[in-house]
Amino acid sequence: MATSKTTTKKKTAKRTTKKVATKRKTAKKSPIKAIETFSSAVKYLLEQTDFERMRVVQYDETTFKLDRMRTLLAAIGNPQDKVPLVHIAGTVGKGSTVAMLSSMLRGNGYTVGEYTSPHLIDIRERVVVNGEMIKEETFTTILKEVVEAATKNKLTPTFFELITAVAFKQFAEQAIDIAIIETGLGGRLDSTNVITPLITLITKIDLDHMNILGTTVEEIAREKAGIFKSSVPAISAHQTPEVTAILKACAEESKTEVRVIANDIEFSARFGGGSDGKQHTRICVVTEESQYMHIPVPLFGEHQATNCALAISAVDQLKHFGFKFDDLTLYNSLAETKIAGRMETVWNRPKIIVDGAHNPTALQTLIKSIGAHIPYDSMVLVFGCCQDKDVTGMLNKIALGADKIIFTKAKGNPRAAEPKILQKQFAEISGKMTQIADTLPEALEIAAQAASREDLICVTGSFYLVGDTKKHLAAIAAKR
Repeated sequence: MATSKTTTKKKTAKRTTKKVATKRKTAKKSPIKAIETFSSAVKYLLEQTDFERMRVVQYDETTFKLDRMRTLLAAIGNPQDKVPLVHIAGTVGKGSTVAMLSSMLRGNGYTVGEYTSPHLIDIRERVVVNGEMIKEETFTTILKEVVEAATKNKLTPTFFELITAVAFKQFAEQAIDIAIIETGLGGRLDSTNVITPLITLITKIDLDHMNILGTTVEEIAREKAGIFKSSVPAISAHQTPEVTAILKACAEESKTEVRVIANDIEFSARFGGGSDGKQHTRICVVTEESQYMHIPVPLFGEHQATNCALAISAVDQLKHFGFKFDDLTLYNSLAETKIAGRMETVWNRPKIIVDGAHNPTALQTLIKSIGAHIPYDSMVLVFGCCQDKDVTGMLNKIALGADKIIFTKAKGNPRAAEPKILQKQFAEISGKMTQIADTLPEALEIAAQAASREDLICVTGSFYLVGDTKKHLAAIAAKR
């Protein structure tokens, strides 16, 4: 009998121990308790579904649930309805257009929020007010509130949905004058497409995310045009006739109107020398109400001319909503525009520039812009891209400008194309010298050894690769 009682006690003790362990395990898994510090907030976000990093994505209403986003925002008080918004979609030029528009607004005294993606180094780069990233403590507090609301409503938001909600709540709490909201993927089913903005903007549309958005520019254009709203004025950058036709048709279906630069808005651009002896692009934009003549484009590259025209056209449209601008201040603030990760010099000896060009059109303009603005003897290109891009098209473009190519891949990106595969595909296109490196630091080391004093090293093909480069070089600089 004693043995039996002892055995029973042991079994009971084991069950109790298991229950305690289970409770502890459950407590650890509690999303609210898991977010206490900024690092734990980032860790929690990275554990959520992230379509930006997934190789295969089911792109439909089942996966991208706007109703889930609407429910989440309603649970935190619909902050997106408390701030005037500009919504922007497109394939290339979104970040540049946001930067130029924001610069002109801020220069004229407005408090401006910017929601962009992806980030290069710090996740807080996505949520900015007047050029300043959201504070770590604020980010953590708001994320915790959003997750708590999601848990109460039995929602499982994605990585992007959570950050989008954080951005909207931050902008509302800061009582800013206006926020510029950039879509993350496509437009029609993007998490940001639950807003009713003052205006919508479409940048240049090209082939990108073809395994998700469509295999033709017309199909992709229709997805991007999904941000059009009834009676909300829309403006588009200059597009091909095929894309323009789709945008016009989509606008009509949405019961609004889209004005296309160089079609409906008079636009011209001229590239030439300035009084400072440097080459500049100057543009003229003429609307029904205003004339913006011979304005210097603040960012390098021919493609920036139409981005600048789009930003100026947006400013002109905002005047209809009571926003006021002084022309001289407008031009001066535009000239101060800066943007990370676009033809950005990150090291001087050897000279290293980074650019997040991630499709053939962007790469072509990058190569041309480097030739026009940066003197060098030869160029060593460090290249890596995502496998769901137009890889062949991108390889064709880098074959035209680089003297030597080093293929590599970004750290921790499952969508990254393998360097060996890129090298093999490139060999079928060009006989130029190439090497492969398993990691970005290794690639930079090879490039530095290959580059002479007057040579240029350019890292491009992916914003993830650009981010890795900036992190690596910052770590080296910190040790010196």
